[in-house]
Amino acid sequence: MPVQFGFDNQVVLVTGGATGLGFAIASAFGRAGARVALNDRSAERANEACERLRGLGISCHPFAADVRDGRAVAGMVDEIEQQLGPINVAVANAGVYPVSAFLDLTEDEWDRVIDTNLKGVFLTCQAVARQVVRGGRPGTLITLASGAANHAIWGWSHYCASKAGVVLLTKTMALELAEHGIRANAVLPGFIDVDEGGAPLSQEYKERARAGIPLGPGKPEDIANAVVLLASPLAGFVTGTTLVVDGGSSAGKVGLRPVAD
Repeated sequence: MPVQFGFDNQVVLVTGGATGLGFAIASAFGRAGARVALNDRSAERANEACERLRGLGISCHPFAADVRDGRAVAGMVDEIEQQLGPINVAVANAGVYPVSAFLDLTEDEWDRVIDTNLKGVFLTCQAVARQVVRGGRPGTLITLASGAANHAIWGWSHYCASKAGVVLLTKTMALELAEHGIRANAVLPGFIDVDEGGAPLSQEYKERARAGIPLGPGKPEDIANAVVLLASPLAGFVTGTTLVVDGGSSAGKVGLRPVAD
């Protein structure tokens, strides 16, 4: 069997696709031939992102919706089907990560993070899965969790909880949806430098995070490539898994060497 990563004539939805990892994921699928349905809460940002991708020869169509709103998500999925056809792959990427110490964390901020990062994944994947089941065809769901799903990070109690929830939600979807020909997998990125979204992170945190990656700092494209791999036929027997993409940072303490060089 030849190695194939082509997604010609397939419709791929990427939530939170206007910036950061989402934009890299949308670009990767577009370069592989997919028709990209790029979602962002802001219509202006979605339009601007699609214009950039079209400049690269990528078929991109903007769809504005707040992933925290079930009606908005269901309406977006229906609109995508009407304009582009049924969704073949959905990447639930939209997320936020403000920093707040546990004792200072407000209920509003907790709700914002959980609703965006966890509820938004649930609403997106459920709406797409329902469409796939109605159509009687296979489909692929990929969620973006985080290495923070597996270990605590100071100031991110809400974020860590949301991403741990995404992992178990993804595994449960894999169990329940397999009979419908739907695969569900989670990608767990490590620290990645992105142009936008890193404002809440201190420079000290960024430097220490980079120093703890055995392979060195990663790029958004590294995460995008992993997502495309999981969506490809090469991963046709893979479901319910968590793919850690962190350059080895979760393997151990890179700076601790009990034996001198």
